[in-house]
Amino acid sequence: MPEDKIEIENVTSPGRTERVNRAKYEAMREALLAVLPDTAPGLKVPDAKAALLPLLPEALFPGGEKAGWWLKAAQLDLEAKGTIRRAPRSRFSFIARNPQIDFPFEET
Repeated sequence: MPEDKIEIENVTSPGRTERVNRAKYEAMREALLAVLPDTAPGLKVPDAKAALLPLLPEALFPGGEKAGWWLKAAQLDLEAKGTIRRAPRSRFSFIARNPQIDFPFEET
């Protein structure tokens, strides 16, 4: 059913989209945004994964199964949408975009 899928973007492939399971994506997006700080130094992906695993519904991610893939999919989509960004001077740490703080995107 089409309503069970959601179209996501990929910051590394502008203009390319992928249709994925809506429930899994939305659960991961919610968990990732809940654990990411809105200031540097941010969280590295392994630290974000460890922090968000307890927040994921067991029914969708039994024992954390496939959480790494879904984390990367959500990260790339949220980066493409400007919701999260890489922390300044880091290629591997991410911070959530805080609408109250206007910060420039820096290439790292």
